[in-house]
Amino acid sequence: MIKNLPHFSDAQILAARPAKQLVDPRRPYACLLEEEYSARGQLEQVATIFLTNRECPFRCLMCDLWRNTTDDSVAEGDIPAQIDFAFEELAIEAAVKSGTIAQVKLYNSGNFFDAQAIARQDWPRIADRLVTCQTTIVENHPRLCNDDCLQFRNSLQGELEIALGLETVHPEILPRLNKQMTLIDFQRAVEFLRDHEISVRAFILLKPPSLDEEEGVQWAVRSLEYAFEVGVQCCSIIPTRPGNGIMEQLQDQGIFQPPDVQSMERVLAAGLQMERGRVFMDLWDAEQFCPCPQCGSARLQRLETMNKTQQVLPAVECSQPGCG
Repeated sequence: MIKNLPHFSDAQILAARPAKQLVDPRRPYACLLEEEYSARGQLEQVATIFLTNRECPFRCLMCDLWRNTTDDSVAEGDIPAQIDFAFEELAIEAAVKSGTIAQVKLYNSGNFFDAQAIARQDWPRIADRLVTCQTTIVENHPRLCNDDCLQFRNSLQGELEIALGLETVHPEILPRLNKQMTLIDFQRAVEFLRDHEISVRAFILLKPPSLDEEEGVQWAVRSLEYAFEVGVQCCSIIPTRPGNGIMEQLQDQGIFQPPDVQSMERVLAAGLQMERGRVFMDLWDAEQFCPCPQCGSARLQRLETMNKTQQVLPAVECSQPGCG
């Protein structure tokens, strides 16, 4: 079925988009407290801040993060102000200063080290706000991993972790995602970061366009294996979703269908059983993948517990016809 997935240009992807959301460059578009099993082998509180920032210059086929971005670079001082707002909104300023919040994720809907995104002049101000954090996690494109990463790492008191989009190792699908990256680019980025004592996590798609359910599972597992093989320490699996215009077009054409929750369960279990690093299933808005009213909530609870314990739990049984 791969032959049905064409190459899309930036212009085609942009033309299919709905309108952006209105955002305030002085406020993050979202922030939340969550729990995550850390590299230290324990469940830790994480402050996740979705920074309002300039749109990513890479027009990935499946991405919908541009919805909450600005067209232009935000002003110097805006990002530190957003972090302050998030800490106040979450009522965790004292907890961050005391070190109770061990990890902070700064996700900017793009690339932290894009020169048009996070102003370099703001790095010291950002570091000052994270001085007690054991781990700061940012996201970045593999082709933008360079000495800038080292300079920002050196400004932090704690460790730096960079999340890279691997997406898939499928040799025909990856070039069609318009990510403008090869597996060689990804491997070089991981090796560079690991050589300089920066931790790496990878984002992996479950069932990108043109794969059926079984192929989606198989290629997600292969992508996990590859990520760990090249040195990634943590993998986050993202069920591929509609929501950006072009994905709806592919869905209407029968080229894309979101994965089901059973596939999510299989891939997370396979990743955990590798015992090569932490593996998480992204559960944002995951109810859409659970059509069965009898077992859907139990399956999502199982996935959440597996995320938090990094242990495979007994499977959920369901008596509904056609629901395993």
